Amino acid sequence: MSFNNKVIWITGASSGIGKALALELSKHDCKLILSARREHALQEVKQQCKTPDHVAILPFDLANYGNMFVVTDDAKKCFGHIDILINNGGISQRSLVIDTDISVDKKLMEIDYLGTVALTKAVLPHFVERKSGQFVTVTSLMGKFSSPYRSGYCGAKHALHGFFDALRMEHDKDNIKVTLICPGFVNTDVAKNALVGDGTKQNTQDTATQNGLPVNVFAKKMITAIQKQKFEAYIGRKEVLGISLKRFFPKFLHWYVLKSTVR
Repeated sequence: MSFNNKVIWITGASSGIGKALALELSKHDCKLILSARREHALQEVKQQCKTPDHVAILPFDLANYGNMFVVTDDAKKCFGHIDILINNGGISQRSLVIDTDISVDKKLMEIDYLGTVALTKAVLPHFVERKSGQFVTVTSLMGKFSSPYRSGYCGAKHALHGFFDALRMEHDKDNIKVTLICPGFVNTDVAKNALVGDGTKQNTQDTATQNGLPVNVFAKKMITAIQKQKFEAYIGRKEVLGISLKRFFPKFLHWYVLKSTVR
């Protein structure tokens, strides 16, 4: 699939994976709609893109998921339509189950799951009408198997797989594609911004995240998966082996993760 003349909407585009995607996609002959909460950060990303004139910014908060049809109407007005929605926005978590207030679990579900689902449902009728479209959702390897300190995050990411697998089947007849991107460790600020048990930010970097794939390398691999319209893509280093271990050797994976005590 070529990105030529495509309109691509990216959430969580102010930093990390979303920013890297915007910069890389701007090298293609496409138009971009960049969304996140911080308008000034989106403006900075826009100016760093190869062709800023082909980039629109649309700030909004995924937590306000009751407003997604209005946001989608605004997005369609940017360039007339939408071809690809990249659901990248979200937050992570670093705290033990016993130490995590239920309000943190609720916030993770509202942003990572409900916000993404609500936006997808708002865009879906547009794709059905056009008989074309692709949903690209950044979940995580933690959406396929779990790890300590990430219970609420894992729950939300697992839920996304259930929802989007159903959507893919229901709308295959409408030529709508669904690609789930499952990152391993990527060197971004996701760990610094992760919530701890009381809902505040961790504000420190994880060693595993620090040693993860460079974000520009990840973005290029993700773009290839989008172009190939893969059902799922696992992008990382040795941590992607957890997918096979979970399926064939779940007890060994349990032992190995506990032994590693990855934070």
